[in-house]
Amino acid sequence: MLWVATVLGNIGSFMRDVASAWLVTDLSASPTAVALIQTAATLPIFLLAIPAGVLSDILDRRRFLIGVQILLAGVSGTLLTLSAMGLQSVESLIALTFIGGIGAALMGPTWQSIVPELVPRADLKNAVALNSLGINIARAIGPAAGGLVLASLGAATTYGVDLLSYAFVITALLLWKRPPATQNALSEDFLSAFRAGLRYTRASKELHVVLVRAAVFFLFASAVWALLPLVARQMLGGSASFYGVLLGAVGAGAIGGALLLPRLRTRLDTDGLVLLAAILTASVMAALLLAPPQWAAVLLLLVLGAGWIIALTTLNGVAQAILPNWVRGRGLAIYLMVFNGAMAAGSLGWGLVAQALGLQGALLISAVGLTVMAFVFHRLRLPKGEADLQPSQHWPEPLVAEPVAHDRGPVLIQIEYRVRSQDRPPFIDALKRLSAERRRDGAYAWGIVEHTKEPELLMEWFQVESWAEHLRQHHRVSQSDADLQGELLKFHIGPDKPVVHHYLSL
Repeated sequence: MLWVATVLGNIGSFMRDVASAWLVTDLSASPTAVALIQTAATLPIFLLAIPAGVLSDILDRRRFLIGVQILLAGVSGTLLTLSAMGLQSVESLIALTFIGGIGAALMGPTWQSIVPELVPRADLKNAVALNSLGINIARAIGPAAGGLVLASLGAATTYGVDLLSYAFVITALLLWKRPPATQNALSEDFLSAFRAGLRYTRASKELHVVLVRAAVFFLFASAVWALLPLVARQMLGGSASFYGVLLGAVGAGAIGGALLLPRLRTRLDTDGLVLLAAILTASVMAALLLAPPQWAAVLLLLVLGAGWIIALTTLNGVAQAILPNWVRGRGLAIYLMVFNGAMAAGSLGWGLVAQALGLQGALLISAVGLTVMAFVFHRLRLPKGEADLQPSQHWPEPLVAEPVAHDRGPVLIQIEYRVRSQDRPPFIDALKRLSAERRRDGAYAWGIVEHTKEPELLMEWFQVESWAEHLRQHHRVSQSDADLQGELLKFHIGPDKPVVHHYLSL
């Protein structure tokens, strides 16, 4: 039900985007003005992605999504009114597109975060692919329908259809019987959740790799999206309906690419898939330089859609797979921030390049740059995403003489190990790997010290900001982390388990 509603809602959104992108070419011939529409749509996601991810993790996701849909419906209603009254301008289009981008920023991480709630973990990658397939079904239908409605009935009617589509999405969300989120004394407030999300991102090397690979790809690939309205109008001599057909071809190609993905995954790993997507995208941009006939341009956009869906699904699927549930909204928000930041900066940059060197010059530079960077960063391997991130719940509750207020802190945790001198190098290597887990789950400082009198006595220490945050660590430790901690215990030679001490700041 939610998937179908998403398809219908995205059809309306793509119709709105076609109307806005084409309408700005009627109001201004400047490549910069046209590219600013793309920038206005993606810049809010770059600016607000992290706060949106925090809200996704601490609020009821269903109610939050309903509120965002109402905001987006208001944007489309305003666009409809201005267009019907003949008051639309470049400034109003950019401003309303920016507000719509705010709604998209709030919705993006939340909508993606609910996918693991709807399917078993074993089906997650296929569910992410199905989600992307739904978006591209909408991309195949929405732009073409938007172009036809725009050409025959005008912008106001096109915006009206988008306004109607929100009713389907809101209805589906109202019918979704999502179990209410449990509130307890350890529930995070906005600021603590914000800091925890930043700490996790800073400590997760796997997420860093995904973010770098995504930024490089989308920074160069954004050129074709930013300049496509001008390519359709000036280089290919097309109308609004032809521009819609081109975008529809992207969606149709994405559907084909999504259907081919299971077969491609048997032949290529995730790095090979991203490289393939870059080559396909760069090839399309290079071919558009030749100003091909309109029918050939449609075929090229089919290829672009296949390359685009391969990149989106692969990178998004890896990001989903490496994030535990407690921080999934915030982690995906960081991913979306990088994705949309690259799209926004790239769109504006390629618009300025096209202003200075022409459309062909911008497309040539972006195609060559994407190809070169794809091979350069191919050596930075994407994570497998196969670790078990379910909470292990194997940490015993800390012993206290009397109840501790949750806001007490900072908290210092010390763990004493006894390790033979010959085992010290592998033990320290394993402990340093464990340090990333400590930092991801809440520690802001970490270290190892040795006893001056007893060289076999080593102590690991880390600090967290409050007692509540340390208790949250107990619930965040994953099965994969528990396995790593089990490796450490093999080196411990004491008669009992390592001794743990907790200290509170006075």
